[in-house]
Amino acid sequence: MPLLPLSIHDVTAQRIAAILVDGFNKHYRLFRDCSAHAKQRFEEARWGDVQQAVKDRIQFYDDRVLETTEQLRNELDAADTSDEVWQQAKLNYIGLLTNHKQPELAETFFNSVSCKILHRTYFRNDFIFVRPAVSTEYIESVPPAYRCYYPDKGGLSPSIRQAFVDFGWKREFEDIDRDVNFIVRSVEKHLGEWPQREANFQIQVLDSAFYRNKAAYVIGKAVNGAIEYPFAVPVLHSPEGKLFLDTVILDAWRVSVLFSLSRAYFMVDMEVPSAYVQFLRSIIPNKPRSELYTMLGLGKQGKTMFFRDLIYHLHHSADQFVIAPGIPGLVMMVFTLPSYPYVFKVIKDVFGKSKEVDHETVRHKYQLVKQVDRVGRMADTLEFSYVALPRKRFSQDLIDELYRLVPSLIEEDGDDLIIKHLYIERRMEPLNMFLEKMEQAGRADQIDHAVREYGNAIRELAIANIFPGDMLWKNFGITRYGRVVFYDYDEIEYMTDCNFRRIPPAPNFEAEMSGETWYSVARADVFPEEFATFLLVSDKIRDAFLRYHADLLDVKFWQDTQNEIRQGVVKDFFPYPESLRFCNVFHTS
Repeated sequence: MPLLPLSIHDVTAQRIAAILVDGFNKHYRLFRDCSAHAKQRFEEARWGDVQQAVKDRIQFYDDRVLETTEQLRNELDAADTSDEVWQQAKLNYIGLLTNHKQPELAETFFNSVSCKILHRTYFRNDFIFVRPAVSTEYIESVPPAYRCYYPDKGGLSPSIRQAFVDFGWKREFEDIDRDVNFIVRSVEKHLGEWPQREANFQIQVLDSAFYRNKAAYVIGKAVNGAIEYPFAVPVLHSPEGKLFLDTVILDAWRVSVLFSLSRAYFMVDMEVPSAYVQFLRSIIPNKPRSELYTMLGLGKQGKTMFFRDLIYHLHHSADQFVIAPGIPGLVMMVFTLPSYPYVFKVIKDVFGKSKEVDHETVRHKYQLVKQVDRVGRMADTLEFSYVALPRKRFSQDLIDELYRLVPSLIEEDGDDLIIKHLYIERRMEPLNMFLEKMEQAGRADQIDHAVREYGNAIRELAIANIFPGDMLWKNFGITRYGRVVFYDYDEIEYMTDCNFRRIPPAPNFEAEMSGETWYSVARADVFPEEFATFLLVSDKIRDAFLRYHADLLDVKFWQDTQNEIRQGVVKDFFPYPESLRFCNVFHTS
């Protein structure tokens, strides 16, 4: 029986699907090529190029989405295509993903392009992938996502050694046998004693190293029968340019910290990213898949999965969105859902009088945070447009505040409240509230720790070429692990764009006592001496700050840091304690 000729609608739907798949494949080919070259950048110690590659890679996705959107509009007049054609295009697209290696990412790409063409009323599963349509289970990868090693009776050392040699780095190791011995001794100390080795004893190592900053992380797990032991090993360059293993991280929670959203994204060469995420979830099960995709550089997939998780959570909870506790910001209005560990931030229509920024500048600052090395000290954000949330889940106080402070960003559609532009980030306890609580409880030790962490955050951000701008305690949060993180970005600047100055001597006694400035102040001028006035708000805080960070009140620290940045110095930032490093544990040189 002869096949019936395709209708014009069928041809158009097939073409839409083909253009979308081609657009995604081009994106992932470029993304993977950039990630794969991380190995060469690491081998050649091109640290400046490492930072530039992270910034460049972020833009790849938006460029391909825009390119594909324009092609659909120009070639097929896609904005005026019928509903039936779009629905058929989605079905055709699903068919093209049957043997695809990244189907979940391709579905998100379909959504990104479609949402630029279709009206918000089409954002449902008939037209876009509100729910995933293609399974990511058991997708085969070449080479496989992880390698297996089977230690024989000769012990662990040969297999551990081979696992590192198999990465094929073109630099020689300083002393691989010494470092493998350190790993074995560290594991022995961590476990107390070796458990009986089961018949199924193997070491699994993800095939690609995880490259970030000046390190390559080898991530895997040891499987002993039904018990699994996660591990991560950072590989660094010695001053002589040889490779060495810096430590072995054996606690699942410490491995999880490597994937904190307050750090730069990893570069990983993955044919099947879902296989990497599945492996990582097996060793750090409390880390959401959305955050793992984001930390692998797949931020749009992270956003897709986050929003699906949020909608699912809303279906299975009953509490309301409320105004976030803490001192209200001058630029952002912040609300939260108590049962969900995130905060939701919208840019106010009108800023406080002391703020000299506009909406576009604020958006640029938040984008900048994604492009720099956050060194574990700046919270990453997820940015959304036209978010529909159930109006009944908003407290009346919050609705009143939204209409008072951000009416331009609020719209109602039936039972939904539409927020036109929104940032979402992990919830932390504001540092000012934490310090007040500790002062009331008489916990001098906690105040000491928090103030020391706060100063370390400012110091490390400066070394990474970021000046926070507004350094008030309320703009920092403290994580569940006691780490202080910055999260207010409307005044951040590159260190190299600031002019750090000393306050000049007053010309006379009257000028000094007048309360008015007797010296000129340009927009980029910063006077570190002034920090003490608004930071050292109590005796306990003052004592702790001066004990650890008195140099932050002196212009010399800031100018010296600027000079190092301008000379191209890239310092190490370790996402694990110094006390864990082999050079400290085993007193190596």
